[in-house]
Amino acid sequence: MSRAALEALEEILGYRFARPELLEQAVTHISYANEVLGCAMQGNERLEFLGDAVLELVSSRWLYDHLAVPEGQLSRTRAALVCENSLCQVALDHGLGRFLRLGKGLEQAGGRSRPAILEDMVESIFGAVYLDGGLEAVTPIIEKWVLTRLRMGEDLRDDKTKLQELVQAGPGGAVEYRLEEESGPPHRRVFRMSVYYDGKKYGCGSGGSKKEAEQKAAAQALQRIRGKKWS
Repeated sequence: MSRAALEALEEILGYRFARPELLEQAVTHISYANEVLGCAMQGNERLEFLGDAVLELVSSRWLYDHLAVPEGQLSRTRAALVCENSLCQVALDHGLGRFLRLGKGLEQAGGRSRPAILEDMVESIFGAVYLDGGLEAVTPIIEKWVLTRLRMGEDLRDDKTKLQELVQAGPGGAVEYRLEEESGPPHRRVFRMSVYYDGKKYGCGSGGSKKEAEQKAAAQALQRIRGKKWS
């Protein structure tokens, strides 16, 4: 990764790394680490693991300080803030996908725009900043990138949550997601998921992970159901 690219990413973060190699690792997907670097450990998976924990800690403290609500509501709000949908949107808002280092196959398969990959990169960046500068450095970035969305009144619920709440407000009952098809080589799997209610299919979606496909199926179901009766 060029120094210019690293500096551009640091500019977006508003943070200058003492160890820029941490930031470089944070944007290195395991596919690139295996294909180009020859070592999976140089990918961002370990940083993603750390960043996930840091994000949960910082967001938990911020919500505790700013929302005088019961524990259950705090947990639901945190879950909405740190979910794949929310962190993927953070990556899109800041144009982070262009900094990703991906293996050739994943690059060709559109990995640069996959929600799960973007989510992992955001968490990896948080982990890298934490290792480089501690909580003092990473907290304002998480507040700016993630927590201010709550202040702005955004609807942080993902489409699966919206669909479930719509069902509960209407006829009630359980929503079921089913895997309809799985295709493609191991490094480019494509999953097709459908969402059913009371035995009837309401939506279908495809993605590079089951989670992504389920969200797309739920989005399609929401478009179909809103403004209409369940039938």
